[in-house]
Amino acid sequence: MNSLLEDPTPVDVSIEAPANNESKNDQETGTNVNSRSGELLIKNQSFGFFPRIGLGLLRMAFRKMQVLAEAIGTFTLVFCICAIISSMELMKGQIGLMEYATTAALTVVVLVYAIGAISGAHVNPAITIAYATVGPFPWSMVPFYLLAQLGGSVLATYAGKLVYGFKTDLLLTKPLHGRCTAAFSVEFIATSILVFLAAALTETPQSVQSLSGLVVGVSIGLGVLITGPISGGSLNPARSLGPAIVSGDFSFLWIYIAAPIIGAIFGGILYRLIRLEGWSYRPSPSSQN
Repeated sequence: MNSLLEDPTPVDVSIEAPANNESKNDQETGTNVNSRSGELLIKNQSFGFFPRIGLGLLRMAFRKMQVLAEAIGTFTLVFCICAIISSMELMKGQIGLMEYATTAALTVVVLVYAIGAISGAHVNPAITIAYATVGPFPWSMVPFYLLAQLGGSVLATYAGKLVYGFKTDLLLTKPLHGRCTAAFSVEFIATSILVFLAAALTETPQSVQSLSGLVVGVSIGLGVLITGPISGGSLNPARSLGPAIVSGDFSFLWIYIAAPIIGAIFGGILYRLIRLEGWSYRPSPSSQN
C-alpha cells in the first residue's frame, strides 16, 4: 500500500560486480540495488563459490518473509475490527461508525510503518491485484499474497470469536436494505480513491513520503465513513471473506470481492492516465517570450 507505481518491497541483493552494473534492476522481483530504508545488501563473499545458489535462497527466504508479513498484517487488521465491534456489543452500545472507522484507520497506520518495508503492507487482495495489474508487482507473487491475506482474515475471525465470544454474523458486511447497486458503487468509488492516493504518494517529496502511513490511514478512515452506512465499510475482500467463511454466510459476498478489486484497478489506471507517465512539459522558447 506504500505505493502503486513503485515497488513497495525493495530488496537489494547484489553480487560484487563492476560499478556500472550496480544500478541494474532485478527484473524478476521488480527491485533494484539502489538502497532505501529496510533494504538488504548481500555481498558475494557470503556465498563463496556459489553466488547464484545463495542469491536464489535469499530471494526465496525474503519472499517467505513477505508472505508471512501479509498474513500477520491482515490478521492484525481483521482482529482489530473484530475487537472494536465485539467491545461495543459487550458494552451494550451501538456499533458506532466513527469507532469502526478510527480503528481501521489506526490499524492501517501501524501496519504501514511496521511491515511496509517488508511486504508493502497491502493487507488487501484488491491492492495486490491492482498493484500487479498497473504497477511492477510480479504476478508470480499474487497467489501467495492472496492466500496469506485470506488465511490471516480467517484466523483473525476465529481468534476474535474465541476471545470475545461474539456471533460471527456481527462481522458480516451486507448492503443496507439489500441495495446492491448502491453498495457496489460506494465500495468501487472508495477503493478507487484509496489506490489513487497511494499512487500519488509515490510522486511526493521524500519528506511527505515519510508520512505516507498516516495519509493512507486517514484515507481508510474516510473510506469507511462514506461507505459504512451503505455497504458496511469493507473496501477489502479479505475483511469480508474471513467472516463469511467462518459463518458460512456468503450472501452479497460478490459485491465485496468485485467492487474493491475493480475499483482499485480503476484508481491505479486513472492516476497513470492523469499523470501521463513518460510525458513532461517543456515550454518552447517561443512560449516564454
